[in-house]
Amino acid sequence: MRRMTTIGIRPAVRDVIAATVAMPADDALGATREIPDDLTPYWSACERLQSDPNRLLVVADRDGEVVGTLQLTIVPGPSRKGSTRSIVEGVRIHSSERGRGLGAQPTEWAVDESRRQGCQLVQLTSDSARTDAHRFYGRLGFTGSHVGFKSQL
Repeated sequence: MRRMTTIGIRPAVRDVIAATVAMPADDALGATREIPDDLTPYWSACERLQSDPNRLLVVADRDGEVVGTLQLTIVPGPSRKGSTRSIVEGVRIHSSERGRGLGAQPTEWAVDESRRQGCQLVQLTSDSARTDAHRFYGRLGFTGSHVGFKSQL
């Protein structure tokens, strides 16, 4: 088993998009959603994210290798006395690294960045089928407090 190492968190740029798309595409659920053969729509999405200061797409990097990714969105709003919240989503860890605790580092970075941005609440989304991930997030202090809904457009 590989020893746990510290990783760096940096903005995702065009040259790492293939690696970020490959991570969700290599599991059963993600494989139904992603098409890693054509990166054009992913590059476009990355450019839109980079142009919005309230949205961050980052990668977890160890020795130049992308081993994880997540998206952090800062959302001001009128609820909770006008508090700002963040939304953490799209958390992915390379399949060869899963189950080793590596996911804690980018998630903790997202919580720290949320504090730095003045957020009072961090929300995290995870597909209802990812029960292992739900237990993992519980260990990091998140609670399953809401039920989310989606409508495909």
